[in-house]
Amino acid sequence: MSEPAPVSVEVNGDRHLLADDGGMLLTALRDELGLRGTRAGCGVGECGACTVHVDGRPTTSCDTPLAAVADRRVTTPEGLGTPDAPHAVQEAFLSLQAAQCGYCVNGVIMTVAALAAEGAEPDDAELAAALDAHLCRCGTHPRLLQDAQQALQAGGGEEGGADPTGGRAGG
Repeated sequence: MSEPAPVSVEVNGDRHLLADDGGMLLTALRDELGLRGTRAGCGVGECGACTVHVDGRPTTSCDTPLAAVADRRVTTPEGLGTPDAPHAVQEAFLSLQAAQCGYCVNGVIMTVAALAAEGAEPDDAELAAALDAHLCRCGTHPRLLQDAQQALQAGGGEEGGADPTGGRAGG
C-alpha cells in the first residue's frame, strides 16, 4: 500500500502539504493542523458548524474532500482576526453575546464574514435565508440574526489573523 499523496493547500495564509488519504477537509484541519475553531457537527454538511471559506466562499468542510481544495485558499475561524484585532464580524458577535453554548457560532461567523466581504446588505428575510444552513441547538437564532445584522452594518470583509474568538469560545 502506498503513502497518501500530499495536497498543497493555503490555510490561513500559510501553505501546507497535507496527506490526502481520501478524507475530508475538516479532518485535515482539526487533526493535522490542530485548528479547533472549525467544529465537527453532523458530518454531512447539514448543520453548518464546520463552515470555512474556500477561496472566500462559505463551504462545509465535513463533506468537502481534501483533494477538492488542492491549490486553493482556505480560511478557518482562526484566520479571520486576532484576539487584539478581531474581524468586524467577530467583534459584533462578541459584543452582543448572542451565543448560548457557542458551538454553532464559528460557522455562522464564517458565513456572515463572507457576506460582509461581498458587501452584502441583506434584509432580515434574506439574512435568515443565508443562515438557514446553520443549526443552533440552543435556539438562539433570533439573537444570532441580530448579531449578524449588526456585523454586516459594521462592515469589514478582510481575512487574515489568528484566533477569531480571542480565546473566549473554546474549541
